[in-house]
Amino acid sequence: MVPHLTTALTGPLLELERRILENDTTVERWLRSQWQEHTPPFYSSVDLRNAGYKLAPVDTNLFPGGFNNLNAEFLPLCVQAAMSAIEKICPEARNLLLVPENHTRNQFYLMNVASLASILHHAGLNVRIGSLLPEITEPTTLDLPDGRTLTLEPLKRIGTENRRLGLEGFDPCAVLLNNDLSGGVPELLKNVNEQFLIPPPWAGWHVRRKSVHFAAYQDVALSFAGEIGIDPWLINPEFEVCGKVNFNERSGEECLAANIDTLLYRMRAKYKEYGIESEPFVIVKADAGTYGMGIMTVKDASEVKGLNRKQRNKMSVIKEGMPVTEVIIQEGVPTFERVDEGSAEPVVYMIDRYVVGGFYRVNTGRGVNENLNAPGMTFKPLAFDTGCSLPDAELGPDAPPNRFYAYGVIARLAMLAASLELERGAPQE
Repeated sequence: MVPHLTTALTGPLLELERRILENDTTVERWLRSQWQEHTPPFYSSVDLRNAGYKLAPVDTNLFPGGFNNLNAEFLPLCVQAAMSAIEKICPEARNLLLVPENHTRNQFYLMNVASLASILHHAGLNVRIGSLLPEITEPTTLDLPDGRTLTLEPLKRIGTENRRLGLEGFDPCAVLLNNDLSGGVPELLKNVNEQFLIPPPWAGWHVRRKSVHFAAYQDVALSFAGEIGIDPWLINPEFEVCGKVNFNERSGEECLAANIDTLLYRMRAKYKEYGIESEPFVIVKADAGTYGMGIMTVKDASEVKGLNRKQRNKMSVIKEGMPVTEVIIQEGVPTFERVDEGSAEPVVYMIDRYVVGGFYRVNTGRGVNENLNAPGMTFKPLAFDTGCSLPDAELGPDAPPNRFYAYGVIARLAMLAASLELERGAPQE
């Protein structure tokens, strides 16, 4: 069953969904043509915001960590998509090495690793888990809350001149990273040149920048909007960037304030054009990193001047204790979706170029204009009947199959942007 969902709908979003539905063959043909020219990431997840007047991605993850939150009924979709992805990279693959984050105490994350390993196993691969943790010196089996077990093994260099990654007695064709490399590329993963590292190392947060991704998304949104005749603003969160910030030393506040003013000015013009009466806001967040760290909601530039110690500490570091020196100021897209009395946002999961499921991130302790990826969040699988790829022309634009189809389209645009981002960021030979 679809989770109980209430959404404040207004004209623009219904019109946007209607245009997507009326042009579904154009949409699919256009996306298909893009994948003839660009390679999709092996897997990805996209956080979406449905504001009632706008439907846009606000974050794209190239190392998705919530496969355990997907509806189990969509396992066949995941398996088929994984088969397609593997065939492109290593058609003769038998063995695949999965390298996770070092979160051995995070049981939910470990269930994600187990779910991902199960998908790859059903795709016809021998899958084993190689840990970067120094304390894992022998195969170590962990019990998971859902009754499954997960065996971690010490990752090592193997082969001639130690040029390959593997485990004792296990030589994989490819290495799938479920580790976002926030702290940089570990020595063990450097100079691997006889195997495919998926995603490539430059997809890690030590290199990747959200502003680069959303610049690529801007290009995709502009092209797509022209294809189906819509205002690209309806699907595109605008942004600005500050590249030299130190919250603890209070440096870069002027840059932040000026860019917030600029973005809010543009937003007010769009709000006036569409008759949107709510107050615009922006999200200030680290230009690199994940896990909802280093994020604040701002409605006026004055709010970033004279931050107190607690606010500065919150904004100054992200995962792995990495300092924040670059921030993206992103147009705030409120969510008007609620599930079980909590603010909700859809997260769409993809393997290769296919939508394979998703869930609602729900947080009863957060408002419609706040970050929901925070303590107190829960997950509700998108347990719809027909997946994200089968719209129903006999139903209204906001009927579940059509609403979820629109989600899938926008998520795939973000995935296309990620493929452009990876191409543009690839090291020059």
